[in-house]
Amino acid sequence: MKNFPESFEELKVWMDKLGMEIPDVMKGFSALHEASTKPGALDSKTKELIALGIAITVRCDGCIAFHVHDALEAGATRDEIAETVSVAILMGGGPSVVYGTEALQALSQFEEQMS
Repeated sequence: MKNFPESFEELKVWMDKLGMEIPDVMKGFSALHEASTKPGALDSKTKELIALGIAITVRCDGCIAFHVHDALEAGATRDEIAETVSVAILMGGGPSVVYGTEALQALSQFEEQMS
């Protein structure tokens, strides 16, 4: 079984490292994330639940870890998350940032192995 809180922490570290490799892209992604999740016509909790539904439908473990965490921080309840899961099941991006961090991690591991 995957440890999502541990994955969440590990992904934050690797996203920072990815930001050192491709700073302009990650600054842009960070700005997009902040702008997309700030309250507007929809509150932040609703936006995080939408993101979680998308994460589930694209089968992105790292995205799921982030958006469950952030939905809970935004005040989502167990029932709201469960209903989000049900909508995701109904609908069932490209989570390229998460896969990008995995690619950077793999690259670092291969470089370490070769040295």
